[in-house]
Amino acid sequence: MLIKVKAFPCSKEDKVVKKKEDSFDVFVEAEAERNMANKRIIELLAGYFDLPQTKVKMIKGFKESSKIFDIRDKI
Repeated sequence: MLIKVKAFPCSKEDKVVKKKEDSFDVFVEAEAERNMANKRIIELLAGYFDLPQTKVKMIKGFKESSKIFDIRDKI
């Protein structure tokens, strides 16, 4: 399943907010430097979907706030 994510780095708290069925806002305390925010977003999405981090893959948006992730919930 592909989802759209709008990233908000340097936020006061880490949280995932569902906007639509395939659209999320993700707030992270980590800075948008050295891939720290992207790694934390993957951790938060894996926790939200109750999956291991290896099942969450970023497809697009490595250096942008709008991102696309592939959530692989099947083996």
